[in-house]
Amino acid sequence: MESKLHPALTVSNIKTHVPIILEKDSTHYTTWKTLFKVHCQIYEVLDHLSPKQPATKPAAESSDATAVAKAEAVARAVDTLWTQLDAVVLQWIYATISAPLLHIILQTGQTAHDAWIAVESEFTDNKNTRAIFLGQEFANLSLENFSNMADYCQHAKHLTEQLKSVGSPVDDRMLVIKILTGLTE
Repeated sequence: MESKLHPALTVSNIKTHVPIILEKDSTHYTTWKTLFKVHCQIYEVLDHLSPKQPATKPAAESSDATAVAKAEAVARAVDTLWTQLDAVVLQWIYATISAPLLHIILQTGQTAHDAWIAVESEFTDNKNTRAIFLGQEFANLSLENFSNMADYCQHAKHLTEQLKSVGSPVDDRMLVIKILTGLTE
């Protein structure tokens, strides 16, 4: 039987696929999360961001000791691969967050799911505080702080996405008004 390398084991640099380093006070959490999940889906490890499902024991269809031994060996191999892939995903998470954020979420014996939830908690547990922070940034948005109009508009759109993710959506009309009022002479 031919042994095939799992696609996730071929990724040599996660930062080429998820080019954002997530900072503690960043407004890029939703973007980071989306890119990270897409990457995990492409490399067939999206399930590692969810709780581990209990292994199903293959039913011993015969009392043949050889068949039972083979089934147990396959189960051990599957568990070993799952553990290895979980470490890869965990390493991806660690590599795409800032050192201060890493120190906040890092725990001994952590699974990828544990780290994913810890990062998510840092950005969603304080939704009201984040909404205030993002709302102030949106209110003070001005073209004079950007090198060009495209960056200004992109940042305004990004802030509205972040506000939506913390339960404070900005409708398109208000976005246009804010962009226009932030223009310079």
